[in-house]
Amino acid sequence: MRALVLVLAFLIGLGAPALADDVAAAQSVIRAQEQAFARDDATSAYSHAAPEIRQIFPQADIFMQMVRQGYAPVYRHKSFEFGEARAANGRIAQRVHIVDDNGEAWEAMYTLEQQPDGSLKITGCSLLKAGQAV
Repeated sequence: MRALVLVLAFLIGLGAPALADDVAAAQSVIRAQEQAFARDDATSAYSHAAPEIRQIFPQADIFMQMVRQGYAPVYRHKSFEFGEARAANGRIAQRVHIVDDNGEAWEAMYTLEQQPDGSLKITGCSLLKAGQAV
């Protein structure tokens, strides 16, 4: 029985660094896109979008316009801080706490997926004013 507990503890320990690495990689992708928005660099921001997003918005300028109109707190903000993250099977969900330019708090939930080339791409972002019911 002790051996089983030790094996389980060992396996859990092996999973933690991979999870931390996955989350760090996802946060790096999200941060890179956030910085591209700040520079109004549509090409760079668009490069972090998953193929499914690129099908819906086939050009970088169309994608950028959608972000400006529908995701203003993501596009421009006072603060952008990472919260809880979950990773499983090449998919990551990352919560981001945002304070917009007007001082209002928002919660964003980014989803990312590992691509065949090994890179992580953003598959979606849900935005909700903090305190609102889902």
